[in-house]
Amino acid sequence: MKLPGFSCLLFVLTFSMLSIESCGQLQKQSAANKQPEMGYEIEKSDSAWKEQLTPMQYNVLRQKATERPHTGLYDQFFEKGTYFCAACGSELFESSTKFDAGCGWPSFYDPSKPHQVKEIPDSSHGMIRTEVVCEKCGGHLGHVFDDGPEPTGKRYCINSASLVFKRK
Repeated sequence: MKLPGFSCLLFVLTFSMLSIESCGQLQKQSAANKQPEMGYEIEKSDSAWKEQLTPMQYNVLRQKATERPHTGLYDQFFEKGTYFCAACGSELFESSTKFDAGCGWPSFYDPSKPHQVKEIPDSSHGMIRTEVVCEKCGGHLGHVFDDGPEPTGKRYCINSASLVFKRK
């Protein structure tokens, strides 16, 4: 029996004790495990990203941090439009594929342009997951799970801080 949102619940429980204030250790761990961001269309120095992004965006997009559940701007936001990468402006998701997964992060069942997101195996934090990054700049967006709705069965669980929304 497939339990919708089970992996999200597990993820929430695992990270419920983390907060952005206590991400120092998480950031250090992530930075140590981070692969070089070579081969992306947009490559910038760390200081250039820090100048461009807010502290929260930098923590999520460049240091692979995760927002606390139910705190992101787009968690319960369902207006019609398009979501873009907050770091480089690449189109990522359409609002027509957004759904309420109840997990505390914006969830989509399909990228608007599949070649704009890249899926990478992630075994950090004692779990096996699939990280989703922006293909153009390598920014960390979130993770994808196999417990989403039809037609794809996927749930792209994305941090609000990695997104910019534009109304249609």
